[in-house]
Amino acid sequence: MNLKSVLMASAFAFAGTAALAEKVEIEFWHAMGGRLGEVVNEIAVDFNESQDDYKLVPVFKGTYEETLTAGIAAFRAGEQPNIIQVFDAGAATIISAKGAVIPAQDLLTNNGIAFDANDYISGVRNFYADTEGKMIGMPFNSSTPIMYFNEDAMEKAGVTPPKTWEEFASVTAPALKEAGYTPMSQSHMPWIFTENFFSRHNLPFATNNNGYAEGETKILINNDAIKAHFTSMKEWIDADLFGYYGTGWGDNAKPFEQGDVAMWLGSSGSFGGLSKTAEFPFSATYLPYWEGVTSEPTNTFIGGAALFAMEGQPEDENKATAEFFRFLTSAQTQYFWHKETGYVPITNAAYDLAKTDGYYDRAPAAEVGIQQLTLPEGEWTKGYRMGFYVQIRDVMNREYAKFLSGDVSIDDAFATIEEEANKLLARFAKTQG
Repeated sequence: MNLKSVLMASAFAFAGTAALAEKVEIEFWHAMGGRLGEVVNEIAVDFNESQDDYKLVPVFKGTYEETLTAGIAAFRAGEQPNIIQVFDAGAATIISAKGAVIPAQDLLTNNGIAFDANDYISGVRNFYADTEGKMIGMPFNSSTPIMYFNEDAMEKAGVTPPKTWEEFASVTAPALKEAGYTPMSQSHMPWIFTENFFSRHNLPFATNNNGYAEGETKILINNDAIKAHFTSMKEWIDADLFGYYGTGWGDNAKPFEQGDVAMWLGSSGSFGGLSKTAEFPFSATYLPYWEGVTSEPTNTFIGGAALFAMEGQPEDENKATAEFFRFLTSAQTQYFWHKETGYVPITNAAYDLAKTDGYYDRAPAAEVGIQQLTLPEGEWTKGYRMGFYVQIRDVMNREYAKFLSGDVSIDDAFATIEEEANKLLARFAKTQG
């Protein structure tokens, strides 16, 4: 090779290296461990290989709480990531932090990417939106509580999954107990038996439009309907019609996976894991409702987490974040995420793709969460937004456990939850002044 050829080869090599160096790099802090983290990494690789301008770097930061704490500390130090995953109970904290996030809807439209809220399934689009419906966070690992059931247990007991709690108490649970099963367990009393209890029955959960409006919010948990529900739950536990294994998620799921519990209230996002761990045929259906409370049950709303674009970044990095959000919400990426994890696809296009591909013919239980999210809406079914809500959930779990163990009365338990929750909400309101 002559000198000219060598120089030209070197020039091309330098140009290629420079092009790689010019990729705009953005950082994504998340709380997805295990297989979920592997899928996040696969999506990052797919995004990075789909174009030549941007590089997404996912960083696992621990639990939801640890990720949120790290993000707040980084923002205060001016070292925030471009994207942070924040779970449902922490949404008010990140959204209310002045100057912390760019609304996802603004980020997309400001970077020339079309946005239509109606492209997102109804139970998803509102939870991370503001009072006017503007989407602040981009829904990511979205799920809703559903009822899984052991098909062999149902057949042995000669019953079908109950549509109402009245049916559970009078027909389903006694038959399953007689057949040798613990009829039911559930894995998250604040999320399933509180927040979504209010949504399923279209009851107000807090003042100020469930906390979405401005001003100090007060929780409305101390009411007859939910106290009657917990009173019944205590009676079921005492009669061996319901299994309560503490506040741990896995502690309540494991007896179902092992075939001892016939029905389990868990997350639609658990479908993928159950498919690998359950050694019996199972399916799923909607959460039961109390016919004595409503004859027209409404939709549930999502749990899980959303992605927030953090302020204070260069425009080219914001553009990269917008392009990642575009990639993430594409029908193909959402369908991949849905199949690999069990979380619901957040867009109608991804849902349609799954149906067209025949996915729900092969796995009907994977569709139940989406179907429940798209049930008729009510005035109080889009979710809630309350500050210091992580601590409020802790209060709920503490008082629920005391009541179920017989240490306090139902009235005292709910009065304490209401009192302590409202003190926390008042403290949060002062931080927003």
